Formats: sequence, C-alpha cells, structure tokens
Amino acid sequence: MTFFIRAKMIRLEDLRVFIHTVDQGSLSAAARLLQLTPAVASSAVARLERELGVRLLIRSTRHLRLSEEGERYLPHARAMLETERQGRHALGAGDGFSGQLRLTLPSGLGRRLLRPWIDEFQQAHPKLSLQLHISDRSMNLFDQPLDAAIRYGVPPDSGLVVLPLAAGNRRVICASPDYIARHGTPREPASLREHNCLCFVWHEQIHDDWHFDYQGRGRRIAVSGDRTSNDGEVVHRWALDGIGIAYKSHLDVIDDLRANRLVQLFPAEWCEPAPLHLVCAGRDALSPALRALAKHLRAQCDRHLNENAAR
Repeated sequence: MTFFIRAKMIRLEDLRVFIHTVDQGSLSAAARLLQLTPAVASSAVARLERELGVRLLIRSTRHLRLSEEGERYLPHARAMLETERQGRHALGAGDGFSGQLRLTLPSGLGRRLLRPWIDEFQQAHPKLSLQLHISDRSMNLFDQPLDAAIRYGVPPDSGLVVLPLAAGNRRVICASPDYIARHGTPREPASLREHNCLCFVWHEQIHDDWHFDYQGRGRRIAVSGDRTSNDGEVVHRWALDGIGIAYKSHLDVIDDLRANRLVQLFPAEWCEPAPLHLVCAGRDALSPALRALAKHLRAQCDRHLNENAAR
C-alpha cells in the first residue's frame, strides 16, 4: 500500500521501518521487531529518504539520531500510518475483527480467568484466531513474535504502550484454614518471619522481600520458607494445600477467598499494589482488536472484583 506525495511514491512499509527505527534507537532493533533483515530495513529507510529528497536519520557506527528534517517529518509519518490503520478498521468494522492475536499471559491468572475471558472475545469475533503463551517469564515484546503481554506492574520500558485492566488490584497475604489452624495467624508483617512463606522466583531472583504499608510507613520484611517456584500457579497450589503463606494478587485468589479455601490475613490497605495491564510494543502495534480486547478484559476484571466484593 502506498501514499502519493508530490508525485513521489511513499511505501507504508518504509514509513513503518523509519518510525520503529526512531522508537527503538537503532535499525537493527527495528529490523528484529519487524522480522526483517538489517539490510532490508536499511534499504527501506534509504528508499524513503530518496523519495523525500532529504536525510531523515544521521547515522554513525555507534549512534543514530533524527536530522532536523526527520524531526519535522516524524509526526506526519505517524499520522499516515494511523490514518491507514483507521481506514482498515472502518472497512472491517461491520464484520468484526480478523487476523491473529498472539498473547502471553501469567500462568495462574491466565489459565483460570484470562483464558475463558479471551475465549469469549474470540467467539464474538470468530474471524480472529488466538495464540496464547502461558508463562510467568518476562517476554521481550520487541524480540518475540507477540502482539501483547498481560502482566502485573508497570514495565520500565518507556517505549511500550500500557493499557490498564485492573488498576486498583492489590496483593493479598493468604493461607489455607488448615495452615492457620496448625500454625496460627500472623498479626503484623513482622510476624511473617515466624512462618513458612512461599516465595516466587522472577528473573532468577527469589522475591523474599515482601513490601507492606504498615502503621503509616512502608515496611520491607525478609521472609523465608522451604519452597520457591518460578511458576505462580505452583505457589498458589502450595498455599491451597496448607504448606505455607503466599503473597498473591487479589485477582488470582479472589475465588478461593470467597470459598474459604484461603483466608486473607492482613487488611488490603497494608498490601502493595499489583495493577494488571495489557502491554504492547509501541503504538503501531496497538491494533483496534487489541484496544477492544483491553476494553473487554477491563470490564471483566471490574465485574469479577465487584461481584466478589459484594458477597
């Protein structure tokens, strides 16, 4: 697909490479994201510069930056891509979304809540196909063939686009009634040092410093236990089996709390925030289907939290 500007042929694919090169800070990173070879990506930028008759990027062996002309042209390049995307969406709006959605989901929440909610969305848009990656590993959206990730917390990478799904979600200190009957109930965060705490491993690091807001100030409690796992669902199962105390997302354990399979040990306001987000690699990757999916999941999260709060 092309735009004609003063009898010059501008390829949308070249615009896309140019924009991603600016956003990623290098041609090689943009090429990886777009699944192109570096040579093809370099040719795309050179072709765009040739058609426009200006130099958009100033390149050296180590650095890349926008030229003055590139600075002026960049917002117009973004606008052209956005116009084309909106046009495609308008053409297909009557028949729903189509294509493939490739998502990565956290293990426990993905299996128990997100997967059926995403299935509902796909059933409403049967031309969509799904590819779900269930994992608690951090996935690099710029390197992996994924459209979006659903994750807790706010990613540090400013190049990512983050859509909130459950902004007010918090973590919960919880244990089974059987564990409490055998070991008692901790009365404050410091009491956790006397209990078997089930810890999660993230990026090869054991998260055994648990954060709380207690008595008007932040507290970090170093906990310990006889079991750790890099799979959040395994930690959840250990807690259900009465093996120890877990620090889990409220969304993860809300059904177990309602059914009294787990008991919340501390007030919610003591525990740290755990906002849930849908994350994608830049605005160009944020398709209308992903926006609609985020809206659907946000409504489901709100309904689930509110329903359980009312019981």
